[in-house]
Amino acid sequence: MASAGIRRFVCLCRYLQDPCVVAKFQQLCGVRGTGSVEQKENLHGLFNGGAPLTSSRDGVKGDTRGRVKPLRKNSLTGDVGQEFIIENKFLFYLFTVGTELGNELFFIVFFPFLMWNVDAYVSRQVIVVWVWVLFFGQSTKDLVGWTRPASPPVVKVEVFYNFEYSMPSVHAMTGTSVPFCLFLLTFNRWEYSFLFGLSMAICWSFLVCISRVYMGMHSVLEVITGFLYSLLILAAFYPVLEDIDTFYLSGSFAPLIILLLHIGLALIAFSLDSWSTSRGDTAQALATGAGGALAGRLNHWLGLQPDLPVSSLPLKPPPLSGALLGRSVLRLLVGVAVLLAVRAVMKALAIPLACRLFSVPADDVRKARQNACVELTYRFLVYGMVAFCCVFLVPLLFNFLDLS
Repeated sequence: MASAGIRRFVCLCRYLQDPCVVAKFQQLCGVRGTGSVEQKENLHGLFNGGAPLTSSRDGVKGDTRGRVKPLRKNSLTGDVGQEFIIENKFLFYLFTVGTELGNELFFIVFFPFLMWNVDAYVSRQVIVVWVWVLFFGQSTKDLVGWTRPASPPVVKVEVFYNFEYSMPSVHAMTGTSVPFCLFLLTFNRWEYSFLFGLSMAICWSFLVCISRVYMGMHSVLEVITGFLYSLLILAAFYPVLEDIDTFYLSGSFAPLIILLLHIGLALIAFSLDSWSTSRGDTAQALATGAGGALAGRLNHWLGLQPDLPVSSLPLKPPPLSGALLGRSVLRLLVGVAVLLAVRAVMKALAIPLACRLFSVPADDVRKARQNACVELTYRFLVYGMVAFCCVFLVPLLFNFLDLS
């Protein structure tokens, strides 16, 4: 009886891992590979006594309307990907937004906004979860070593991470852990409807997860595994998040442990496989976590930006007004401008410095960054400083400009 159940489970997993399931879902959503469409159009023309349909643009057969290419090149090879046809533009834009909700670029804007305009206490703890989820997710990918869904039959709507491993889906992990962690941390801290908060977390997670199948980057099994894996990590960390935050802010040896922990995890991540963008992203997240934690420690030590007292809870969301929105947007624009400037300066300094330290030629930056020591030094110097400025320097600037 048990063995029959195991066999059924294995069969189910194989079915959910099948790239044909991904291809069928893409077709259902109006994504077509140009090759299959051209064949259908040509056969249709021949059977009706006509010639194959052609277009005058670059000799491409078939109707060129709706033909697009992936938005970003492949991170490792620079490949721009193959053309494909979008028959449902609404779903294309919806799932493009969905996949961005799990990308690092979104979190680079989202976490500062949360810290500067909503709740720094919540932001610090969500970042802790985000860092650990990325580390566990990317490390598990390297250990499992499964490749992306085969193309064909899958259409590669995205190719940026195409040559990296796929099990589990880290987009699904971050797109699940962040909204659910936000919900858990804010429900008893802020006054809002339980159903509203839970619905927002579910919709955010569902949109990110489904978008990875739509993009042709993950099988259904990989997305489900990422979803469940992230909930497991969140369940393990949520009960101790406040203890971790308290230790980071006031622990005797916290600064040393923060540095050793995050650098050590980055070294582990880079030891699992050769260089790739995903491992660079892991180091970037770890650097962000370290820089933010050290800045939070400095704020606490100097008595700057103290957390609200427990007696003031639960917090009431302020009524929306033009002045509130304008002030929030202004803080975001000013803060992000400062962070971009810091990032540009640190990038100009970090790569030559790292290359000099580790005797790596600096004439080809892309090749130089494939050296683990250079890449780790670069990520920690640049994004550690960006996070430090986000938590410590920018709020001081807001005080000076009367934007607090």
